[in-house]
Amino acid sequence: MHLPHGIHLGYCTNIHRGETFEETWRGLRDYTLKVRERVAPGQPYGIGLRLSEQAARDLSAPCMMAEFQEWLEANNCYVFTINGFPYGSFHGTRVKEQVFKPDWTTKERLDYTCLLFDLLAKLLPKGMSGSVSTLPGSHKEFGIGEDELNAIFDNLKACSEHIQRLCDETGHDLHLGLEPEPLGLFETSGETLKFFGLYLDRYPKDLNFFKRVGLNYDCCHLAVEFEEAKEALDRITGAGIRLSKLHLSSALSLQPTKENLERLRGYDEPVYFHQVVVKEGEAPLRRFRDIPNALEMAAQSPHDLGDEWRVHFHIPLHAEPSGGFRDTKDHLLGALDWLQANPTKCQHLEMETYTWEVLPEGLRTGDVVDQLSAEYAWTLGEMKKRGLAA
Repeated sequence: MHLPHGIHLGYCTNIHRGETFEETWRGLRDYTLKVRERVAPGQPYGIGLRLSEQAARDLSAPCMMAEFQEWLEANNCYVFTINGFPYGSFHGTRVKEQVFKPDWTTKERLDYTCLLFDLLAKLLPKGMSGSVSTLPGSHKEFGIGEDELNAIFDNLKACSEHIQRLCDETGHDLHLGLEPEPLGLFETSGETLKFFGLYLDRYPKDLNFFKRVGLNYDCCHLAVEFEEAKEALDRITGAGIRLSKLHLSSALSLQPTKENLERLRGYDEPVYFHQVVVKEGEAPLRRFRDIPNALEMAAQSPHDLGDEWRVHFHIPLHAEPSGGFRDTKDHLLGALDWLQANPTKCQHLEMETYTWEVLPEGLRTGDVVDQLSAEYAWTLGEMKKRGLAA
């Protein structure tokens, strides 16, 4: 939906199953239109589209694209951003570290992302900027050395040049957002600055890169890293890195009591990565690749559990975890406070609670349409307080 300051708000459709485009489109018809009727009846409605590599190839067929464009126009909907992080299957099967594959060392990732921009350039309304979000280069466990890092930079450079050609041809302002994630190749604001700095060391004359490639700032991810939103966002944008998109999301937080650690087992599920970051005073953070790894440490060292654990498990924005668990909405609210003070720094906002299918029952609100509508109500309420929504 259109909001003041040129801001667009949507929810990411990666919450719905869909690996082919027909499956993706069915989710839009069955769920997205119902959400739209509740939160923005009669208004232009922005869609945050998730396209797998298969769905992207399906949509690239001219007849399918024409049919989808007609459907968008008939339903007063528009696509302003695409989630290009998950390349393949994202529901109902083990995703975990596979969501980082293929990474940016590969031609497959480059070709897929360029295709997403080709599609977005055709779907995007005239005069509107368009974004695609993607993984932070690779994963720390994939053995990224100098050769691999250079391949990542070469592929990102090729992608930025492809984006620029599309901008020149269409007049659109298109941009790619790399998304820091716990245990990603870069995961904190400091590592983000280092990554972009290393790119500039390799290509010191490629200043146009910073127009076309920036950051997708996921509030859940940076909160898990115990960062403060204002400090992190000032640091990133102050370094000249474009804020391509803000993911409005919230993580799970808990004190590592015996009772809470036992309850945490209920959040361990076989589909998604749930990285855990542990803080103890001013000591360096400790990071674990998933809930079982953190719980194994707790069993082996019960007197060395730290003060607070934060878990990469996306919690509905309007929900309040119970029984000693908390969330990181303070970080999300801090990001909205920052946007209030810097309303032109980011035009794309996307709610991303993709964990619907694996949420504990106590965190669900009715069906998925109820859940998404409640997230819109909470988000728009907070944005209105800050003059970011009418």
